[in-house]
Amino acid sequence: MNSIPAAASSDAILETDFIREMVRQMRALDSYGQYDGQPAARLLETFVLTKERKAEIPVIGDPDEITLACIKAFYNGIAVMIEKECALMAVSLVHLSHEGFGRVLITVGKLVVLDRTLRDAHRFGFESLSKMKHEADKYLAVALEIIGKYPEVAGL
Repeated sequence: MNSIPAAASSDAILETDFIREMVRQMRALDSYGQYDGQPAARLLETFVLTKERKAEIPVIGDPDEITLACIKAFYNGIAVMIEKECALMAVSLVHLSHEGFGRVLITVGKLVVLDRTLRDAHRFGFESLSKMKHEADKYLAVALEIIGKYPEVAGL
């Protein structure tokens, strides 16, 4: 695991709705209480994949359980943010092969609001928490635009 600088723990990014949701998602995955009392920056450090760390990961590889959990938490977090914005239930579906290839869908009602192909899942991560939030914000904006365009399908 890499280490997020101590200054990042007081960063304003940790107070955003999406990052707080990601902390909730990570705490939900901790069924044995290993991360009880850990600061938010520590819980989210598995999402930060610097260029140096990424270079250390082989190009071909299978994702481990922690990486798979992070992928699911990330897309579940986006689904929760969609629910908060439009008051309709959003469901994420992550389907990955053991080699790290697959697809993510987020549906609202009968409407697919996010459809992403995943490759090289063992290298999942972001350069920083702000880059992760930026990526999630892009997905959220597109999803909300689609819901706004087809509200009757989203409400089914």
